[in-house]
Amino acid sequence: MLTVPFPIMTEPTILAIESSCDETSAAVIRGGKVLSNIVNTQAVHEQYGGVVPELASRAHQQNIIPVVAQALQQANVEKSELNAVAFTRGPGLLGALLVGCSFAKSFALGLDIPLIEVNHMQAHILAHFIDEPTPQFPFLCLTVSGGHTQIVLVKDHLNMEVIGQTTDDAVGEAFDKTAKMLGLPYPGGPMLDKMAATGNAEAFEFPVGNMPEYNFSFSGIKTSVLYFLRDRAKENPNFAAENMADICASVQKTLIKTLLKKLVQASKDLNIKEIAIAGGVSANSGLRKTLQEYAGKYNWKIYIPAFQYCTDNAGMIAIAAHFQYLKGDFATQYVSPEPRLKI
Repeated sequence: MLTVPFPIMTEPTILAIESSCDETSAAVIRGGKVLSNIVNTQAVHEQYGGVVPELASRAHQQNIIPVVAQALQQANVEKSELNAVAFTRGPGLLGALLVGCSFAKSFALGLDIPLIEVNHMQAHILAHFIDEPTPQFPFLCLTVSGGHTQIVLVKDHLNMEVIGQTTDDAVGEAFDKTAKMLGLPYPGGPMLDKMAATGNAEAFEFPVGNMPEYNFSFSGIKTSVLYFLRDRAKENPNFAAENMADICASVQKTLIKTLLKKLVQASKDLNIKEIAIAGGVSANSGLRKTLQEYAGKYNWKIYIPAFQYCTDNAGMIAIAAHFQYLKGDFATQYVSPEPRLKI
């Protein structure tokens, strides 16, 4: 933390930048209210079936100035009105993070205003404080994305503890790679979710990972699906195509069951019934529906973010920066990206 000789405003206006992976995003927040949230998703990766880091970095360089300009314009805010500039320090792709970090440092230096570094994973959780209703402390947040799967005990806006996490692959990766095995187009996770909506989730059985304490494992189900498809294809080459919806629904049910099994355990052990989800996979319709069912079963009060705040976006970076600004938590011009930054 850097203490800077700037007056701390009670309702600061902050420009936030997100560039951790393949979305170039900028947002403006004033007094804790998001005024704009512009997201430019990079289409260049579709032909490769996944994110290509070097292409992501180049696209960020092309997109960042117009995206920032659009965010300021939509918020009806002039550069001179900004009280700070925030950016995602990590985790993420190094080259992609460098673009956002470098731009934010230059922008803050040019305007002579504070710089705020934001933890991407904390920001996903704090997205719950953009709109009402907001969780009450302490609460548990299941943070699920293509790169992370965690259960986080949230004690305060800036006081969080990871109490469980994946020991191998993230659940988002399991969704995407299963979709790829089935021949679904990129991005695979949302396509699998769409197909699952019309399928029978009880059609096929796949193993539910069971790791110690509140941890997860998803490598086993990927291997299981691979061998399942291989063996069925020997009997019927068109098996996957003919049973696509049922396979998707069955895999999705298994992944969700694996996630919520540990969340239930943590909720019981810690006696916490304030439950939230965050991250890109929190947009999954099956997870949202099942969480609603569990809320009634376990007497949970659940919090599910709006779709625009599930995937990577600068709005969540902005709300995290808002709380850090009020605390006086600023970065120096010597700050650099941290691809493996942890909560």
